[in-house]
Amino acid sequence: MGEDKELLEQEREKIKKRYKGMHLEALEKIPAKPQLSLFDDESDKRVAVYARVSTLSKQQMSSYEIQQNHYSDLVSRQNGWELVKIYADNGISGTSLNHRDAFMEMIEDCRKGGIDLIVVKSVSRFSRSVKDGITIVEELAALRPPVGVWFENERIYTLSNESEFLLNLTQSVAQEESRVKSVAMNSSVEMRFSRGIFLTPPLLGYDNNEDGALVINEVEASIVKLIFYMYLHGRSTGDIAETLTLLGLRSKKGNTNWSAGSVYGVLTNERHCGRVLSRKTFTPNYKNHKSRKNRGDKNQYVAYNHHPPIISEDDFIAAQHMIANAKYGNHSFLPQLNVITDGALHGFVTVNPRWAAFTADDYIAASASAGEAKLETNAMQVKVKQGDIDLRGSSVVDAKYFVDAYVTCVSMDKKHLIFSSACVRKFDGIEYVEILVHPVLKLLAVRPCDEKCKHAIRWSHESDGRAFGRECGCVAFAKTIFELFGWNMSAKHRVRGKLKKYGNETIALFDAADAQIITSQTDMLPLGIANSFGKTFYSHACDAGNIKGKRIGVCTMYNTFPDLNPTPEERLRHSITQLTNEMQGDVGGG
Repeated sequence: MGEDKELLEQEREKIKKRYKGMHLEALEKIPAKPQLSLFDDESDKRVAVYARVSTLSKQQMSSYEIQQNHYSDLVSRQNGWELVKIYADNGISGTSLNHRDAFMEMIEDCRKGGIDLIVVKSVSRFSRSVKDGITIVEELAALRPPVGVWFENERIYTLSNESEFLLNLTQSVAQEESRVKSVAMNSSVEMRFSRGIFLTPPLLGYDNNEDGALVINEVEASIVKLIFYMYLHGRSTGDIAETLTLLGLRSKKGNTNWSAGSVYGVLTNERHCGRVLSRKTFTPNYKNHKSRKNRGDKNQYVAYNHHPPIISEDDFIAAQHMIANAKYGNHSFLPQLNVITDGALHGFVTVNPRWAAFTADDYIAASASAGEAKLETNAMQVKVKQGDIDLRGSSVVDAKYFVDAYVTCVSMDKKHLIFSSACVRKFDGIEYVEILVHPVLKLLAVRPCDEKCKHAIRWSHESDGRAFGRECGCVAFAKTIFELFGWNMSAKHRVRGKLKKYGNETIALFDAADAQIITSQTDMLPLGIANSFGKTFYSHACDAGNIKGKRIGVCTMYNTFPDLNPTPEERLRHSITQLTNEMQGDVGGG
């Protein structure tokens, strides 16, 4: 213990002796160059000036001109300073480096060694973002030779020793000021919109009167009408754009080269029917100014009958329904559901494969419109003749335990459905079919149809002279079918079917109650059939006779939009012809 203490004391003495240092008489001091203030240093400096105004108003533009003149004079008065260039961004915000092309060009010139000093009016003119401002200043100071920045208002020179704290503080104040301005602007917008005071930007079909209100421009209004009428008549936005371009018609900005996007912009602007919807987008982050679609994040206000309409409210709503379903291949006028009102398939509703707007309630209502169901759904009495094998207690092996090629079945998930090759081949080369559903009995039916049928699905393809089931897209209607059948949207379902003949027509019937969830070819037995392979033999035999009749039945239309009265198709055709002829005459006359 005593030895340890003695060793520790010896170590302390060594340290004390080491840090006494040398005798001062033996040490010569070479003094550093005195650090001159920026304006006392007369060494040569290549100077860049940065100027920025955040808007393009007349007042801000005059401020920009004053900044240029002021800093040109400042540089010329300073000994050793040479003006390289004045870098200026007009109408650009300082909260982000995005779109500040002149600023980024200046920084790049610094990196290339062409600038020694940047002069700028204030920290907020340089950047309102603490992160961006400090990062750029530190990068410039680290260059060899270093590049300093002089902020005139705050009198901060970034290469001086005391600049870091002041710069951080000033940048933080500038950023907070920007945030407060953003909050104030949002509050102002909210107050305006909540009182029905809306912005009225330039819009095809309208001019602004002296009070800023929208008034119809008859020439442009004809273009708007033509766009809506052509789209409601089934023309795509690309086709419409091509027609407008050929006619030499001008957009609001005077362009004669139309695109599908510009046509889409007209079709989706509710102001064309006299309505205004405020705040369709908003900017969640004042730092990057990126706008985002408003999905309930901010209050919205709708003003009806705000100004004279060019097209009717019903035409506008109909166009929006069609736009929402265009991605599924639908380009037709508002479709209606077809329901069979008599015969064997009484109450069955045709599935439209290219229209996602129909809901489960629409299918149920359409089926109910056919009147009381006449399908025989009670279990049949099975008569067993003498000598027959008693199959009570036996099960019919479920389709999932067979290869699809040998079983009449359909498999469906939220994106695709495919009928087995066995099912397809039993229809003797039929390439197109339509699907029908009974929403109450939860039955699916498939019957042949013509390729030109609006509901046609190409369900097969041929290889080496043999027909095979073809994977069909079902995104437009899968959600509704799954809801009607009570299926799990995240799973794939397979249903075995039966062929039935009614007169000269054959159909395939599938009972959704028999569906099995399929995840792979090696699934475990689903819960509920752990002690059997499927339905009992006699139950299956009864199902085969559930639907009777000598014919399928007759389809009638069911209107799912009873309160919507868009322009009828015949009138659309007439108006399109009339408007097109008038516009051709105007172009020819011009």
